[in-house]
Amino acid sequence: MSNFFRQVYYVAWGDMRFLRHNWINVLVMSLMTPLLYLVAFGYGLRTGETDSGFSYIAFVIPGIVALTALSAPFSATSTRLNVQRLYYKCFDEMMMCPLSISAIMVGKSIVGVVRGLFSCLALFLLGLFLAPDLMFTPLFLICLVISCFVFSFLGVVAALMAKSHQSMATFSSLVILPMTFLCGTFFSVSSLPLFFQVLLYCLPLTHSSECIRAASLGTAFPWWSLVVLIIFGIAFYMIGWRLLKTKKV
Repeated sequence: MSNFFRQVYYVAWGDMRFLRHNWINVLVMSLMTPLLYLVAFGYGLRTGETDSGFSYIAFVIPGIVALTALSAPFSATSTRLNVQRLYYKCFDEMMMCPLSISAIMVGKSIVGVVRGLFSCLALFLLGLFLAPDLMFTPLFLICLVISCFVFSFLGVVAALMAKSHQSMATFSSLVILPMTFLCGTFFSVSSLPLFFQVLLYCLPLTHSSECIRAASLGTAFPWWSLVVLIIFGIAFYMIGWRLLKTKKV
């Protein structure tokens, strides 16, 4: 086990050094879009209370935190791995090292998890001043960590499958962008017709939004959504593991 964590450290070392030396730029880039969403949707479009009895600003902040747990980890892992594979060609050298596939998968996802937690916690701390109804709980932190891992693994898979930089842009447009606006970030999925609810519950961000919102507002927690979110994470991990195992990268 200690050897596994040592290998994870070796894989993640370069990415973490990059994050350490560019943390201000990373934080600004990670928070700019969520803050714009907060201003536009939280204050610009709706006011008053929601059906659950909370103010809309208290309702939307956990959704934007979940959105940040998608965008920041996915962008961090997919962009760096894509550049390392297709531009610098240094990922091939890592594949030739005596490292386990599991260590490579976890190590390449660490930078996304750290960046996601850093950005989400900074945004949530701001949200605590804007919406007193919000609560920082251990369950909230657990859901946040799991979400960051899930979307970091998704970023690794997307980068491993991409054949070009344009492929990554296409994946983001077809997968990430629809999830941004449709997965209960800015509205309650339960308010939609049943057909659309079924479709949206097939996407991982919906379950992340449900879990993070319930944990931070103290409402009934959707344990089944947490289980589904973990299943998504395992599925993304296994797909990435398979791609590395068969060397189809």
